[in-house]
Order: sequence, then C-alpha cells, then structure tokens
Amino acid sequence: MDAKQLSQRLATVGAFVQPGARVADIGSDHAYLPANLALNHQISYGVAGEVVRGPFENAQREIQKLGLEDQLVARLADGLAAIQPEDQIDTVTIAGMGGPLIRHILEQGPAQLAGVQRLVLEPNVGEATVRDWLAANQFEITAERILAEDGHTYEVICADRVTHPVTYTPAEQLFGPFLLAEKSPVFIAKWQRELQRVQHAVAQMQQAKVAPTEHLAAATAKIKLIEGVLTDAGK
Repeated sequence: MDAKQLSQRLATVGAFVQPGARVADIGSDHAYLPANLALNHQISYGVAGEVVRGPFENAQREIQKLGLEDQLVARLADGLAAIQPEDQIDTVTIAGMGGPLIRHILEQGPAQLAGVQRLVLEPNVGEATVRDWLAANQFEITAERILAEDGHTYEVICADRVTHPVTYTPAEQLFGPFLLAEKSPVFIAKWQRELQRVQHAVAQMQQAKVAPTEHLAAATAKIKLIEGVLTDAGK
C-alpha cells in the first residue's frame, strides 16, 4: 500500500471525504490517506497529524516525495492539537485506532472541532462508544460501511454535524443504524464470532467463585441483542 494505491479500508474512509474538503487526518502514519486525496484532487487542503516522531517524519517524507507541500502539511501533535485555526478544517478522519482512543481524541479537542462539519471514523474495536459520543455531541451518522480485509473486519462511520438532538437505540449504538438495517454477510459473520466470544466469557464468569454481577449482566444483555439481530437476519 502507498498513497497511490490505498488499502480497501483507507479507500473506504477516503470515499466519505467530500470534494474540496479541508481535511485533518489524525494518526496519519505515512500520510497515505490525505496524500491520495490530494493526488486525486479530492481535497483543497490537508493536515497529517501524528503524535509519534517516526510516523510524523514518514508523513513529511511522503508529502515531499509526491510534491504536495502546497496542499498538505504534516504536524507532530497529540490528537486534534494538530489542527490550527488558520487551517479552516471542515472534515476530520481518524482510522485504525480503538473506539475508546478515538472517543478520547474527540473529547480532548472541542475547540479544534468547532468548524468541523464531518467526521469519518474507523474504530477497529469499541464502535459503540464512538456512536455514543457522536449522538451526545450532535453528530448524526449519515452512512456506514463494514468490510473484511486481510483477516480483519472494519467498520467505517461517517457522521455530520446537526442542530437537532441525536439518539440511538441500544441496538443501533452497538451494531450501527445503517449496518443493522443492511445486515450484510460480513456483518453477520462478525456478530456470529462476537456471540461465541461473549458466550465463552459469560461461561467463565459463571464459574468464578464470586461472579462479577455487573459485567455478567452487561454480557447477558449483549448476547440477547446479538441473538435477536442474528435471528432476524436468518428470516
């Protein structure tokens, strides 16, 4: 993979970036995503943010190699601190991190998010906590994709800023409102695996001398939700 040929996962994230956007890619690594968008004239400006010096230097080299210095800038910064007011960023992409970390990054940067109209997020675990944050901060999910690549399953969430309240049911928060409606084969396979994992965890908790009541109740509730969705999908 490089800036000219993205992985399916990153290409899916990039597809939700609107033409002419001013994008900040947080945790950009080699800056492959913003560089690809710049090469394809999909964005007018981009920031590649990295908190680790090695990846930040990789991003700098990639931008220079491709001659994109007029459109892209790499910044060594923690999370949304990579965004400066003069950037006028309207779109933020965060891909390849856990949901709790993505949520933490978003929570730490309210000032940098002030002008942002679209978030494109690809949490590799903990998607529900990301959806919970989006609803609480008036970002409405407008599209979702689920895909399998190289033995992993990825969910991409696209959300736009709205002025009205946003709420999701427990099932929508866990599965994703669009993915839940679609119930694709990749979605079904993911939740069949997750059902087995949670059932195994419950069996272990039940064997403990002192059962962790709260965790057990949460896991049991999750099993019921998953079983309900898989039963519906089988009809």
